[in-house]
Amino acid sequence: MKDDFLRPPRTVAEYAADGVRAIGVLSVIIAAIWSTPTDAGVLAFALPALMLPRALGLRGGADLAVGAIVLIAAVSNVFDLYRSLPGWDLVVHFLCTGVIAATGYVVLARLGIVPPQGSPAFRPRLPLVVCPLIGLAASALWEMVEWAGRTFITTEIFVTYEDTIGDMAMGGLGALVAGAVVAVVGLERDPRR
Repeated sequence: MKDDFLRPPRTVAEYAADGVRAIGVLSVIIAAIWSTPTDAGVLAFALPALMLPRALGLRGGADLAVGAIVLIAAVSNVFDLYRSLPGWDLVVHFLCTGVIAATGYVVLARLGIVPPQGSPAFRPRLPLVVCPLIGLAASALWEMVEWAGRTFITTEIFVTYEDTIGDMAMGGLGALVAGAVVAVVGLERDPRR
């Protein structure tokens, strides 16, 4: 993982993904100086998800997709797009949970819990089950974080029962679609390149 993280970018997509990571780090600094602690915290919360695809050695396109979607999700919160754009919340939960579930599959493969995509033991039906499980678990965890943030930190965080259920349903659907993608598209970069 360390070698993948420190490896210089080689493709346009890898440079773009590193650019998204740089924007993510800068956005935290900018929010910490000129915005609220809540905004800086939301953006900082996204940083591990921006860095993980690089450490895992995901292909440039997959790395870029994960980073861009996660950063858009965080920035949407800062600019209050979830309240001002009808349906935006559901679109972002679908996409963000999907890329998190796909990345989660790669993490589980690295831990030896599921077979990696290129191995003889890999079966395309496996990510169709595993990715939705990861996505629903991540959705539940996210909704608990939102609830705790509203309950203990600030009432600026929007939480209702209907919103929570809708977010989790769209997240589960996004994770199912991600499972279909993981079933047929290799996410990891060829280690020989």
